[in-house]
Amino acid sequence: MSTSKPALAPSAPVTVTPVIGIPEVREGDDLANVVDAGLIRSGLRLVDGDIVVVSSKIASKSLGLVTHHPDKDRVVAAETEYVVAERALPDRVARVVRAKAGPIMAAAGVDGSNTGERGGWLLLPHDPDAVCARLRDELARRHGVRVGVILSDTSGRPWRIGQVDFALGVHGVLATDDLRGGLDADGRRLEVTTRALADEIAAAADLAKGKVHAVPAAVVRGLGSFVPETDDPAAVRGRDLVRSGPDDWFGYGRVEAVRAALGVEPGTTDADAVGIPPASHRDSTRLDAVGRAVRAALHGIDSGSADLGQLSVTLSADTPFELGRLTARLEAALWCEWLRGTPRQPSADGLSVVVEVSGFADRHSQAPR
Repeated sequence: MSTSKPALAPSAPVTVTPVIGIPEVREGDDLANVVDAGLIRSGLRLVDGDIVVVSSKIASKSLGLVTHHPDKDRVVAAETEYVVAERALPDRVARVVRAKAGPIMAAAGVDGSNTGERGGWLLLPHDPDAVCARLRDELARRHGVRVGVILSDTSGRPWRIGQVDFALGVHGVLATDDLRGGLDADGRRLEVTTRALADEIAAAADLAKGKVHAVPAAVVRGLGSFVPETDDPAAVRGRDLVRSGPDDWFGYGRVEAVRAALGVEPGTTDADAVGIPPASHRDSTRLDAVGRAVRAALHGIDSGSADLGQLSVTLSADTPFELGRLTARLEAALWCEWLRGTPRQPSADGLSVVVEVSGFADRHSQAPR
């Protein structure tokens, strides 16, 4: 990570200007020509320190990253590194995945909006930073100025409702502003603050462009202190903004983490066989939820069976050890469904037990009725 900490004056004005008049982009179009044509129609001339924010859609179109395969689920699967979370909707399964393009997002960024006359599904470039590098180098050569490029896309975020634009790819712009070690306005040392500059710029640019108005690019001016004079090989790229491995606290969704521990990996045929939890528990009865929990608990168990009732499950196994293991697995699987399992009435031989099922009544839950 770059240790450079450029200073931006508190009163420095920042402007965002839409690049209008960009025509429909087709496979083989030169992206620099497309952006330049829009700049001319908008009456804009790039100056030193400008940042050009371009929608990933026109980059994908120029690269021919479109498919007309009728099955979106198969298209998403082909663009997925791994599944983070999945929920069943009435007509399909919605999945949040780590996309091959880098970020964690719904449907791997596969999108059917604004895809042109023929329609189809647009795919994200697998190396968005390289797309930015090529466009930045060409714009800098043509205009003779220091310029940065951000490739933006739209996604939802954990814990927040709605979508926002973020930096899918970055080149020639400091992607982060590491303020750790500095002082705040009260003189206190900053310990954790690293501003997500590229994401903030991408989101700001979307206020002037956007898919509704068919304006796929904008020029952000006034942030030249974050556009370095020379390239830093160690600079943070768009892909580096995604937490992964041990640094990723949320590599699985709440439900998927427990089900994966039970051997039911999301996005697999095992998950389909067990049953995908619904997006809303209003779309599932308690009996449906208990059924999914039982199938998850029994998954991969050689010795064990379950009889499902409305408010209880009777578990049986060949040995007390296997019964205890199966009971613990069922308790965990019920937790995934916002339910609680309480073992009752063990048999005298210790080979069966009744597990009562109740709602998981805590402040975070809305258990199925």
